[in-house]
Amino acid sequence: MISLKNIQRLIAIQRVLVKYGLDEIIKKTHFLRPLRYIFYIFPKKNIKTDSLGRRLRLAFEELGPIFVKFGQVISTRRDLISPDIADELSKLQDQVKPIPSKKIIDQLTKIYDLPLKKVFLKFDSNPLAAASVAQVHGAVLKDGTEVIVKILRPDIQKFIKQDIEMLYFLANLANKYWPRSKNLKPLEIITEYEKTVMNELNLMREGANTAQLKRNFEGSNLLYVPNIFWDYCRKEVLVQERIYGIPIRDMEALKSAKTNIKTLAENGVEIFFTQVFHHNFFHADMHPGNIFVQVEDPKNPKYAAVDFGIMGTLSASDQYYLAENFLAFFDRDYYKIAKLHIDSGWVPPDTRIDELETAVRTVCDPIFNKPLSEISFAQVLLGLFETAQQFDMEIQPQLILLQKTLFNIEGLGRELYPELDLWKTAQPILRSWMDEQVGVNAIVKNIRDNLPQLRETLREMPNILKKLTTSVNDNDSHARQSLEIQNLKNQLYKQQKQRFFISIGSTAIISATLILLFSNITWLGWLLIILGITSIFFANPKN
Repeated sequence: MISLKNIQRLIAIQRVLVKYGLDEIIKKTHFLRPLRYIFYIFPKKNIKTDSLGRRLRLAFEELGPIFVKFGQVISTRRDLISPDIADELSKLQDQVKPIPSKKIIDQLTKIYDLPLKKVFLKFDSNPLAAASVAQVHGAVLKDGTEVIVKILRPDIQKFIKQDIEMLYFLANLANKYWPRSKNLKPLEIITEYEKTVMNELNLMREGANTAQLKRNFEGSNLLYVPNIFWDYCRKEVLVQERIYGIPIRDMEALKSAKTNIKTLAENGVEIFFTQVFHHNFFHADMHPGNIFVQVEDPKNPKYAAVDFGIMGTLSASDQYYLAENFLAFFDRDYYKIAKLHIDSGWVPPDTRIDELETAVRTVCDPIFNKPLSEISFAQVLLGLFETAQQFDMEIQPQLILLQKTLFNIEGLGRELYPELDLWKTAQPILRSWMDEQVGVNAIVKNIRDNLPQLRETLREMPNILKKLTTSVNDNDSHARQSLEIQNLKNQLYKQQKQRFFISIGSTAIISATLILLFSNITWLGWLLIILGITSIFFANPKN
């Protein structure tokens, strides 16, 4: 049931849309239509003469952080929206109305329970940036270290919770009245988004994310991540090293510094795929306002990133299927793409693989008429998504952050360097990662990681078999009516026992052979051979 707060918020959204001359959006939104006439009696700004992009930006700013974040996401998608709208929405990155300095100082004094001059040597009351969730100020620690202080906007949690509650209401409406909701799973999407946004409101979590990413790229020439000063951090405040660089969207400054733009764009792609596949920990909020370029060596520019409140990870299976899908697409192996969609569970298991293959080919083949440098991963994903929907594909909430980040990276890379060949950069990373997953080293690592568990299982094997026998005997006592049933159970038990030992034995022998052929860890190979022979010996019913 809709709450009074939800009704008030819907009315507020509609009033803002009408105020900025965006009433055509209301007319196209089915359940908002009955309310639209109410607001025509309110005075409206004479703003219809402004561009659509400016009107959207002003409306998003007034509607608050949830809408500002939406604008941030689509501002980099110049292949999906017109350049004038993208230019206007990009101003949402760091031009949100700042909080008055007195309010910020009072808030920090309350958090630290100390006068600000006892915490910092200097504190700049003029913000460096005002974003939708937090505001950033420059400061100097007592030892002279330059830092930035990020502080949450007052009452931001209350406002975000109100909008999230409204989104749940809209998602429930969609579930009831929108046929496609079964596949798109709006409630799961909102739940995932709520978790992401609420995590962003804990700046201690952001500090931990920053520290982890810094460890991942320690010594890298691709990405610099600032240090965190934990003694000054609180849930509402983050204090980190101040970094200097050229904003990624300042093309004039980058060109003046004689930056190698092609290398810069390719490095961005490499950073993304390295984070996703090698680290499985990726920056999921890489819009231009969070990225700077360090040009001490203009031929090899280095990214410097901030704002790690939203990070993403994937399950091992999602990583594998995603990499295989990308590789299969550029190999034009449409059968494999169809099979991967079924094997991963992204489409129902009874889907006819030949029909899905034909549908995928219909979408993908025309794309290859373009040069690789003009192929858009965003358009490919959108095309495959629309095709898979015809086969009852369910939206995968765990991939939403990844898709959004890939869209941002591609949009930013093409904005920097329109001829960017994303595949040329991504392919070696993907193939290297796949080799690591299925090569001999991966087998050895998997065996090494599982040896303690295998040793414990073997040690407990007599007890396990005894319990299994007891369980079978207990079950037999309740089924004595038929000698045939008893014989079948005994036979089934023997077969299960045989399969168990044969499985262990064959796996051990195959692994041992690979280790002895391709690795120097000979002791492990011979140990596995002994284990394999012993297991096969026990698989014999006579033993």
